[in-house]
Amino acid sequence: MDNYLIDFQGMSWENTASGVRLKVFAEGEQNIRLVEFSDEFVENDWCIKKHFGYVLEGSISIDFSGKLVNFKSGNGFFIPGGEASKHKGRIAKGEKALIILVEET
Repeated sequence: MDNYLIDFQGMSWENTASGVRLKVFAEGEQNIRLVEFSDEFVENDWCIKKHFGYVLEGSISIDFSGKLVNFKSGNGFFIPGGEASKHKGRIAKGEKALIILVEET
């Protein structure tokens, strides 16, 4: 990789599910995603992937097996992978969240 800039502004949004749109930069086994969640987002299944990221705008509540944790603009987070850290994200009615997520492919 000779260019160290990730030009999210130059990328088109991809709509992947209701209430989610994203831009993805992939390099090797790493993905850096700019993700926008709206209140239409519904996560039906528990996620067991490892995530770390940063909330740029808005807020997201993440349900960790019944324990709800709110992450707002300016908060970073690290979620270990595996069943013990299974989680689901939620967006409050009328709200949105813009988040940078880093994941392994």
